[in-house]
Amino acid sequence: MAVKIKTKDGLIDISNGVIATVVGGAATSNYGVVGMASKNAIRDGFDGILNRANYKRGVVVKSQDNEITVDVYIIVGYGLKISEVSKNVQDSVKFNLSNQLEINTKAVNVIVQSVKVLDE
Repeated sequence: MAVKIKTKDGLIDISNGVIATVVGGAATSNYGVVGMASKNAIRDGFDGILNRANYKRGVVVKSQDNEITVDVYIIVGYGLKISEVSKNVQDSVKFNLSNQLEINTKAVNVIVQSVKVLDE
């Protein structure tokens, strides 16, 4: 399901894969986020960190009335305040979707799939 944006020149369709790439890039750029996690780790048989090509496995996009709701599945570094990291991810995702794709975001839900010890 793609997001449709009406402009004076026509209709623009933005696929969920593009949105997932923007969301994943925004989420992983925050301090404390080790990486993206799969939303269905057991089914996918993969409980590690997703690479950039697989960000769509860790992002769920639901669109409704020209607004979207995004679920982001992340892995957080051990010893960090999860609420602060999650708030930073929410702000970063909203800003990047608005700035890069001009998409209004109704909600950004951050789901912490696991905590990983950071290499020192």
